[in-house]
Amino acid sequence: MKKYKAASIIMIIHGACMEIGGGLCAVPLLIFGSERFEISKYFSFALPYFNDNLNLMLIMGVVYGIARVIGAIGLWQNRMWGFAMSVINCVLTMALMMFMLPMGIADGIFAVSVLILILTGYYGDKKVTKNEKSK
Repeated sequence: MKKYKAASIIMIIHGACMEIGGGLCAVPLLIFGSERFEISKYFSFALPYFNDNLNLMLIMGVVYGIARVIGAIGLWQNRMWGFAMSVINCVLTMALMMFMLPMGIADGIFAVSVLILILTGYYGDKKVTKNEKSK
């Protein structure tokens, strides 16, 4: 139970601070236009496609952040849908983090630590195989 609470706190921090906070940087871009801000001077990704579409990347970060916070709230309340959504978020983040270097490293650290907490909380001390009785 404590592992789920810790995992949900980390997910809320990850979702709220990193994704939603970073996505709020897109608000001035949408209001004033990207010509007035050279955001690519402060943020860059390993893939040129992401750098060319940085405005859309920031908006996608908001979507991921909201999904992560919703899953964390469900996990905090011990709901199975929150558990499943949190695992999906972590696995998806782990798969996509390599495409968003260097910022993906922080995403990966959060996602891996949350996934470890969730899986160890769920499976605990269970073994892979059952112990056979001695004959």
